[in-house]
Amino acid sequence: MLADLDLADTVVTFDALHSQTAHACFLVEEKKAHYIAVIKGNQPLLHQHLKQLPWREVPLLDKTRATEHGRDEIRRVKTCTVTRGLDFPHAAQAVQIVRRRRTVTTGKVTLERVYAVTDLTAEQADAPGIAHRVREHWGIENKIHHVRDTTFTEDASRLRTGTAPRAMAALRNLAIGALRLTGCDNIAAGLRKHSRDATRPLATLGIT
Repeated sequence: MLADLDLADTVVTFDALHSQTAHACFLVEEKKAHYIAVIKGNQPLLHQHLKQLPWREVPLLDKTRATEHGRDEIRRVKTCTVTRGLDFPHAAQAVQIVRRRRTVTTGKVTLERVYAVTDLTAEQADAPGIAHRVREHWGIENKIHHVRDTTFTEDASRLRTGTAPRAMAALRNLAIGALRLTGCDNIAAGLRKHSRDATRPLATLGIT
């Protein structure tokens, strides 16, 4: 998907599934781009190394707070330059993001630590800059995955046979995309509106 794009000097963010050494080499060496890669359990040695860095000695460099989807979330970001030991191509900085979430309705608090690496040096991107790019990445995920998991209860689907799961995913994406194109920000409200009149979905899709 990226092969034909001019990515020189752009920053590409990707989640743990795509945090592969080949992807990092491709972006930096062939596309002359930069990356921010989230590292989780699929890279166990690197993930463990990142966790063991002396984060207590690193000053807090960015803190933000936001309330959305019924959750009050505080994000704290630390970055540090690592000159050796990170077994990931072109990695120059390690990143720790601590997310403290409180569910507004229940008061339940959860704490999550996320680690990442980037080829951007401290001179090229400070902690607030990296945090901003990661938030934008998560914002895209929230618009898609949160809606699919919460509004469409995709995780609870019992469809398992043949191509049925793929077909349903395509239909969910069609519904989300169609509503977004009409300017609908609240997908749940949009679905309720369309369910009250059988002609509305056809009109939204341009079928008359």
